[in-house]
Amino acid sequence: MQHKKWAVVIASTLAVVTIGQATGITNHFPLYRSVNTEDAFDMYVNAVPEDELKKQIEEKAAEYKVPPIDAKVDRVWKAIPGYNGIEVDVQATYLQARSNPNAVSIPLVYKQIPPKVSLDDLGAQPIYRGNPEKKMASFMINVAWGNEYIVPMLDILDEYKVKATFFLDGSWLKKNEQMAKEIQKRGHELENHAYSHPNMSQLTSERAELEISKTKSLLHEMLGVENKWFAPPSGDYDQETVELARQQGLKTVLWTIDTVDWKKPSPDSVVAKITKGVEPGSLILMHPTASSAAAMRGMIEGITQKGIKLGTVSETLSSERLDVPES
Repeated sequence: MQHKKWAVVIASTLAVVTIGQATGITNHFPLYRSVNTEDAFDMYVNAVPEDELKKQIEEKAAEYKVPPIDAKVDRVWKAIPGYNGIEVDVQATYLQARSNPNAVSIPLVYKQIPPKVSLDDLGAQPIYRGNPEKKMASFMINVAWGNEYIVPMLDILDEYKVKATFFLDGSWLKKNEQMAKEIQKRGHELENHAYSHPNMSQLTSERAELEISKTKSLLHEMLGVENKWFAPPSGDYDQETVELARQQGLKTVLWTIDTVDWKKPSPDSVVAKITKGVEPGSLILMHPTASSAAAMRGMIEGITQKGIKLGTVSETLSSERLDVPES
């Protein structure tokens, strides 16, 4: 009788079906089941020693391990964030298998593996883009003027369930608290765009430090925001700017691709430019202007059609993976 049980198990092994895929990562581990015997799985779980079941999971796990990517300083793009790896949590998967012996298959339980080198390890470096392996991009909306277009842009972002990052000029924030709170209420990220929109590289150290710190304080006092990112006005900065921001706990972020909406381009040309140029990791600069407001729908649709998800700057620049299957 015992010999027959093991014969069923061996036959079941040969009948394993193709493993389902979830965005390139397996999310189920097929447990052996006979095509002829309904109770073959129960026999397998009961008959196979625990260490053999774990060994089987370990062997399957080795096939689907993706190593992490370290953050690095690129000659052109400066600081590029890392990207987590992923591997099967063997113990958690094993415990799940033992707890549900009647299942035809059990979902693999995954864990992310952080890179050994993170953005924090790179020191005072500007950031122009996210990791190209992460299929996410962000709208960076710098706000120092253009109030009449903010709500229409917010409405479109709501319609598509997209979250953006708004970099606020401190002097604008001081005069437009309710509008800032409306942006915040819609679930968007609010960050630092200096206080009076100066060219940072032309300021004294004291003045440059004050431009950043005043807006950082306003974000905290008025909105309860713990500021993380600093976007220099007009993209003007020098190494001292980056170091001063870092001293205040902020990373300096610029853009990958620019709508140049302040030149009043046609909405169609903005959509065409962004859709063509966007890549995984892109940071897309815009302002609350007529051009960007009218192009917003087209940009969102064009970006998502390329398989790129839109999220905040924090989400795009984090090392968190997008393709971890739910167990």
